[in-house]
Amino acid sequence: MSAPVINSAPPTTEVVEVQLSLASRLTVAGFIALPLIALVAAIPVAITYGLTWLNLTLALVFYAVASVGITVGYHRLFTHRSFKANRPTTIALGIAGSMAIEGSMATWVADHRRHHKYSDEVGDPHSPWKYGTSPTAIAKGLGWAHCGWLFSGEKTRVERFAPDILKDRDTGWVHRWFPAFLITSLVAPAVLGGLLTWSWAGAITAFFWAGLVRIALVHHVTWSINSVCHVWGKRPFRSRDNSGNVAWLALPSLGESWHNYHHADPTSARHGVLPKQVDATAAMIRGMEKVGWASSAKWPSQERINKRLLDPEPTTVQG
Repeated sequence: MSAPVINSAPPTTEVVEVQLSLASRLTVAGFIALPLIALVAAIPVAITYGLTWLNLTLALVFYAVASVGITVGYHRLFTHRSFKANRPTTIALGIAGSMAIEGSMATWVADHRRHHKYSDEVGDPHSPWKYGTSPTAIAKGLGWAHCGWLFSGEKTRVERFAPDILKDRDTGWVHRWFPAFLITSLVAPAVLGGLLTWSWAGAITAFFWAGLVRIALVHHVTWSINSVCHVWGKRPFRSRDNSGNVAWLALPSLGESWHNYHHADPTSARHGVLPKQVDATAAMIRGMEKVGWASSAKWPSQERINKRLLDPEPTTVQG
């Protein structure tokens, strides 16, 4: 494993130091801890009280909405501009991404763009190599990259890294209304569960499974891209950081864990470009193109892929 490159800290035009209040820290801790507690309790609860098909369906639907909002929307569309989307699709993806409860659109985009600028260097907001390369340092760094960085007082300047999100009428609106979409993400499962069963028990169990457990799964799959995929995984492509491809995360992350190619070619609409690399997000973008919801997707050619391979050899581009 190569050590990260150490550069000077990012300039003050890119970050701002803020003093997080106790209330802010407790709020962040609550949004991390409560869903995680629910996730840990999920198996005992299922064994004791059962898991209905309704709650399973609601959990899967809300997981899919939030995950697609993050991967197709927040990441490939809004951060990297891997494709263009029409206005209804843009707004829908922005709202869906907000329902993942990972921050407002402009904040998420700004943090991720700064991550790419300083990937695994000083200035990266969530590199697992922050504390060094010893086993203890890496263990500590994994915790930092996974969710510890959310408590940091060093905040990315949104106006520096995501001015396009703020200035655009539609994305700016979605960014400003993030609190409403956050509440909707929490409340909607309970409302649907209660209405569909016409019972308080239905509302409570739907909130548990499609609310808390679902949020925990979305969070930890997304955060694993920041932590796991920057320590482990195969690295067939040339990149200046330690991003790796982690196959077992590909399905739950909808293809985001083919992270090595993503860092080698950030604007590509497809991350899983080698044979047998399933990339559900790319498939969705392809489908959106076919029905006219998306256009101008940046699909990697065989030549483009081979230029980034460390050991070029004949490959088959995934369609």
